Amino acid sequence: MKKTAIIALGGNALSPKEEAGTIYEQFAHTRESLSEIMEFIHQDYNLCLTHGNGPQVGDELLRMDLTHDVVPPLPLGVCVAGTQGTIGYMIQQSFQNALREENVDREVVTLVTQVMVNANDPSISDPSKYIGTRYNEDEAKTMAEKFNWTVKEQEPGEWRRVVPSPDPDFIMHGISIRTLVEAGTIVLAAGGGGIPVYNNENNKLEGLDAVIDKDLTAAKLGRVIRAHEYYIITDVDQVYLNYQTDNQKPIRKMSVNEAKQYQLDGQFQKGSMWPKIRSAIYFLKHHGEKVIITNIQNVRKAMLGEAGTTIVKS
Repeated sequence: MKKTAIIALGGNALSPKEEAGTIYEQFAHTRESLSEIMEFIHQDYNLCLTHGNGPQVGDELLRMDLTHDVVPPLPLGVCVAGTQGTIGYMIQQSFQNALREENVDREVVTLVTQVMVNANDPSISDPSKYIGTRYNEDEAKTMAEKFNWTVKEQEPGEWRRVVPSPDPDFIMHGISIRTLVEAGTIVLAAGGGGIPVYNNENNKLEGLDAVIDKDLTAAKLGRVIRAHEYYIITDVDQVYLNYQTDNQKPIRKMSVNEAKQYQLDGQFQKGSMWPKIRSAIYFLKHHGEKVIITNIQNVRKAMLGEAGTTIVKS
């Protein structure tokens, strides 16, 4: 049986923070990233990819901030759906071209993916995920009143919109995704953590202005497709203890129990590595065999155990 991998591409693998993020730059980085991902094709994996969308959604929100008096703004969930399409197109086209160059006859498809969340998730009543433009207090409160936002002070004098960040409960369209992956189709799904939806009182699907934890979505998607391996592509080469301190120490390999202990010790920052470690633990709990965390430049070496951090069952 072929091995199946779920690959989670961080948003910065396609649009690094230090760049303007023009579409030409994003296409260039996408092609660079896929030159590394092609190693999975060489090794005949079944593949499903998911991706972050932070920089792209940020741009969409800024466009709406600048044009809201001319063009009606869109809900956040619709922006997530839009970026699933645009980023999916970018990856899909670049991947198709890379496959053509090597005469590989495999299709690449993008599936706009809704993800069910709990309507009673505590984060919905106490939103804390910062998104969009920074404002001074007066500007932020004016925008909040106009668009029914919740705003909070992130840093002294800098206010931003906040939205809920619920955990994913259920990946919709999972059977379709798994069927395609098992047939050898390369599937791009659940970008940006998925489009958040919930069941209303009439048992109808309804969208929600929220940002789902994309790492846990990737792990749950890996469970749905019965992936053996989960690759988390981020902006660091591997996981470190005492990160960004004088006694920083790389972790080449750890067990689930060691990862849990490091979590308890406060080794992983809540806004960066902590959710990735949590998603790795979830994936390995549900029939996954290993998780690798690395950056795009080291993917091939990480597959051989020569780079990155490998997490395995205890």
